[in-house]
Parts: sequence; structure tokens; C-alpha cells
Amino acid sequence: MLALVAASSARAQPPSWRRLGAGVDYAAVAIAPKPAIGEGVLHVVRIDPALARIQPRIAKQLGGEARTAGAWCDNPRVAAVINAGMYNEDMVTHTGYLRVGERVHNRHWAKKYQSIFLLGPRRKGLPAATIRDAGPDGKAADHADYDTVIQNLRLIRDPGVNVWSASGRRWAEAAIALDRDGHILFLFSRSPFTMRDFNALLLRLPLGIVRAMHVEGGPEASLSVRGPGVALDLAGSFETGFYDSDGNAAQWPLPNVLAVEVSSR
Repeated sequence: MLALVAASSARAQPPSWRRLGAGVDYAAVAIAPKPAIGEGVLHVVRIDPALARIQPRIAKQLGGEARTAGAWCDNPRVAAVINAGMYNEDMVTHTGYLRVGERVHNRHWAKKYQSIFLLGPRRKGLPAATIRDAGPDGKAADHADYDTVIQNLRLIRDPGVNVWSASGRRWAEAAIALDRDGHILFLFSRSPFTMRDFNALLLRLPLGIVRAMHVEGGPEASLSVRGPGVALDLAGSFETGFYDSDGNAAQWPLPNVLAVEVSSR
């Protein structure tokens, strides 16, 4: 109960950005008061998709096995890797709609998810990467105009509205957000929150978040960060009813991730 009270009143200091490469910055934001579980830090990678390349890496499409986020950092240009989303018990299949190029890995649109990550525009005038709120059918209206389409559970809808109700369940969190300037944000907190409290924390920060999606919780939640003087392989742990402990020390293998590559450091 004390941890939940602390989370509901949590606040954080403004980010101090550190350059990882062209178009990519990183900040570690201390959460105050510090939550009872975990390190009490929100890790943020801010990406300008016009300058840095965000790539889907799907183990099945690449003909390999699931790897940790750290292992997916497989070349010197990689600045960050995060979960692409939740996966089914087969340890392969993304839980929402997923298409990369012409290959559809899951053709089922989960209407309750309501958040779509779009990458690689097929016509001029569209952002290189963005997040859309879904329409009534669960789809993004312009999803056919993008090479990569990833559907996930919505956390925050435009224009910065927390869509989660109060709940006693909490978990370590990996999320992806869109800010008002069109940046993509990779977000990670090992300290567990209810999603209503996590969203409220994000919206109180000067990050300008207008939309956000959940990409994983608990011990599967991962973020790896690489740059000058930075080499982090972050792993989640606590998840109510699944992993009720802060004892997980290592990243779990992931079948589907998003990797950010920079053109220069």
C-alpha cells in the first residue's frame, strides 16, 4: 500500500539530455519520492526519426532465435533497443497486428489495443515514424501507407490523455511515446507502477508526450542504450501476479524489438 501511495504522488526532475548520436539523446530521470521497489529512475531515449533510423527486428523474419535487447545491439551504429510489444505463449507471435514490409506476422487487429506504431512511409509528406490512435475498427486510418505497422496496448491518447483506470496491479514498464514535436521516446522504469500512475508521471514531466503505448511489463520489459560513455542493458522485474519480486537481474530473450541506428556519433 505504501508503494502505491508513493507511486501516485511521484514526480520527477526535468531531463538532462545526453547525446548518443545524430538525432538520439538519452536521459535518466530520478523519480521523487523514490518508489519502494526498484531504482526509482525513468530512462528516456528521445529519437528524431528524420535523423536516426528506427528498424523493426523480427527474429522469425531474420531466420534466427529470440535475443536479449543487449544482444540485438549487434552493430556499432545501434543506439537503443526496446521491446516491439508483447508476444504470445509460443514465444514468437506478436499479440496485436504486425506487418513488416509485405510480410504479415499477425493479421489479427485487437480492437482493445487502440495504439499503432507506424514506420517507413510509402509516400511523401508523412513522418518517418509516428504513433496513431486507432479508429473504431482498431486500425490506423493510414496504416497501408507505411512499411511497418505494429499494434499495441494504448497508454495515452492524443492530446495527452491518460486512458487507464485505477487498479491495484503494477509492473516494471517498457513503453514507446510520441511527443508534440514528432520525436519518438523509448521509456523504461524498473520500479513498478500501476499504468494509471505511470501515465500520470509521464504527463507531469516536461516531455511533451501526446500519445504512448505499452510494449511490455515485468521481467520481459527491456531497454538497451549505447553511446559515448553509455552502455546500459536494463531489465524489468516486478509484475503483480506473475513475478512478485524485484529479483530478476538479467534481460529475457525477445523475439521482436525496435532498434535505433545513428548515422554518426
